[in-house]
Amino acid sequence: MQHARDLGRHDHVCWSYDDTGDFLVRVREYLAEGLALGQRVRYVAVGADVDVLSGVAGIGDALASGAAEIRSLSDTYQSDLAVDPHAQVRAYAKATEEAIADGFTGLRVAAEATPLVRTPAQLASFLRYEHLVDRYMARHPFSALCGYDTTRLDEPAVARLAGVHPCANRPAPFRLHAAAGGAGREVVELGGELDASGHELLGELLERIDPGPGGLVVHAPELTFIDHRGLLLLADSARRRGGDLVLRTRATGAARLVEVLDIPDVRVEPIP
Repeated sequence: MQHARDLGRHDHVCWSYDDTGDFLVRVREYLAEGLALGQRVRYVAVGADVDVLSGVAGIGDALASGAAEIRSLSDTYQSDLAVDPHAQVRAYAKATEEAIADGFTGLRVAAEATPLVRTPAQLASFLRYEHLVDRYMARHPFSALCGYDTTRLDEPAVARLAGVHPCANRPAPFRLHAAAGGAGREVVELGGELDASGHELLGELLERIDPGPGGLVVHAPELTFIDHRGLLLLADSARRRGGDLVLRTRATGAARLVEVLDIPDVRVEPIP
């Protein structure tokens, strides 16, 4: 992913960067497209000001009319504390509903979120928040570009953040994020390649996102490989939540592994 264009009303992007100027180019690109789609757009950052958006066509009129907004990080999040995941999702849900009521097609936010994930406690809460807000986005016209400065964060933190987004500008071994559910069960989506190098990360992300009780439904059309340990981690997570694991995948070896290892309470549903 090289640019922040051609994204829809439900997209959720992790944009890690080491050049602030380039990130701001992507912010302007992303918000300009949102205006063209009829969305209300918002830029959130420490010390955010109007100059950052100069060059976006019609930005002056958009700011005057309320089609575009600029907010400081401290007005949007508790930047010096761990974010309350549920409260923050409620805040964005309210803002999305207000945008719809005002005649926009949805809400699109670009946020420079690095200060919110600097400590282990902040990161743990923010991973949970990213999953919950992704769940909301899967069902509502809200989209976001989340910026993370790699000169201020270590590689494991960046990998964890990229791993819980559906889209990222830098590759991650795999992605584990929310998807539209059904029949009262939450669905998570898994994509990429899951081998020994990703076991520790998968275990941590399953704990952090906490999909809720009732087992686990994993929709995995873009999963290219999963080894036995990855399957066991998913199955263990489902059991801890009091249910079974349903894995929907095109990875042909998954069903065979379940059969050979006789993993209980796991059902593999092939995707054509």
